[in-house]
Amino acid sequence: MQTTSFLTTIYAESTPNPSALKFVSNRPLIEGSPIEFTSKEQTKSSPLAAKLFSFPFVTNIFISGNFITITKTSTVEWHDIQTELREFLQNYLSQNLPILSEKIVTEKASIVATDEVIGDKPTNETDIKIAEILEEYIRPAVENDGGAITFKSFKNGVVTVVLQGSCSGCPSATFTLKAGIEGLLKRLLPEVTEVVAEQM
Repeated sequence: MQTTSFLTTIYAESTPNPSALKFVSNRPLIEGSPIEFTSKEQTKSSPLAAKLFSFPFVTNIFISGNFITITKTSTVEWHDIQTELREFLQNYLSQNLPILSEKIVTEKASIVATDEVIGDKPTNETDIKIAEILEEYIRPAVENDGGAITFKSFKNGVVTVVLQGSCSGCPSATFTLKAGIEGLLKRLLPEVTEVVAEQM
């Protein structure tokens, strides 16, 4: 079967994490919630991620909306590999090759169609308020930096969030978490005493 090709352009953006670079596409890549791969063994659901892990310096892949955040080892510099990765992604996507397996695409479409939430859905009033604040004030900035933040739980004054993409392992993530996210939630919701993060 012949694959239809159309030009996809990719440009790279730096992130607060020096080990991660955000590659932005001129078209949507996936719908629904983002997906992260921390090893080649996890990439059965993504032919694109499997190919990217064939580069020996790739340690993490995060796909969301219209961008892919790639995290590298400390043994190489971005200026040595950035063009190679950008050209690979541009060629791959321009050939309209699959990003996710058909099974995952179908599952994601059904989640979008039924408006389900992956993970724990906030149920009580405080959980809902926290999730709304994260969605409105925090998520756009985090996505802009090539990552994602998801509300996980609120218990005994402690909000637990999950960080993905460039946020995972970022040296400045702790400062952002404490000075930015924790400060905002404490101002808006006095019952919040602390914000902690879990890595996926």
